[in-house]
Amino acid sequence: MSESKISWPYPKMIAHRGAGRLAPENTLASMRLGAEHGFSMMEYDVKLSRDGVPVLLHDDTVDRSSNGTGNAADQTYNELAKLDFGGWHSKPYAGEPIPTLYAIAAFTLANNIFSNIEIKPHTGAEAETGTQVALIARQLWAGAAVAPLLSSFSEIALESALKAAPELPRALLIDGALPADWLTRVQRLKCVSVNMGDRNTTKEVVRTVRAAGYKIAVWTVNDAARARELFDWGCDAIFTDAIDTLSPHF
Repeated sequence: MSESKISWPYPKMIAHRGAGRLAPENTLASMRLGAEHGFSMMEYDVKLSRDGVPVLLHDDTVDRSSNGTGNAADQTYNELAKLDFGGWHSKPYAGEPIPTLYAIAAFTLANNIFSNIEIKPHTGAEAETGTQVALIARQLWAGAAVAPLLSSFSEIALESALKAAPELPRALLIDGALPADWLTRVQRLKCVSVNMGDRNTTKEVVRTVRAAGYKIAVWTVNDAARARELFDWGCDAIFTDAIDTLSPHF
């Protein structure tokens, strides 16, 4: 694959979970704050409620980021909607509801914000989540100038997304060092990008991925000097929590 065949219309700086740590992660409030700081692309995590509604949530359980308990996959959207997903962060955000992918799509599209939807399936629901998130994203972003980037650590989820909506771009998230068979994996999944953790991203890794014709994005980078180094090496984008100290136009 030659690099020129890969479409990458996304900005260099991507706000991690909306506003990083400045607002409750994966909420509309977080997206709004990220936008207020000038970021034009947001990364957020999506999984399914028990009744199949795509909601923003990082963990399998709601314990860390709400006043509820238990697995999100065991609760209906109506049950999740009764929880407070902002009070854990700070008093100004108390009462913040869990957002649906429908709400996030409406906000980002209305405000010309690009999306990286991380498919974050509940354990055991990888195929279903990959399929449903891709199909819903296809519907919500139909006619949009730029499609959302779908990413996941789960290759099952990405394969299901590929089958459901092959036209949507995909990125393989890699936890740890770049594996020896990375190229085989991204080729099988027809990905456009490899998304690596900062700790495991070296100049050699960047050159290897880029030389093979793929894009590379790095998470989560909160230091300006490190961001500059990564861009100097040829990284295409970075995810950051430091939306108040790193410029969105790096």
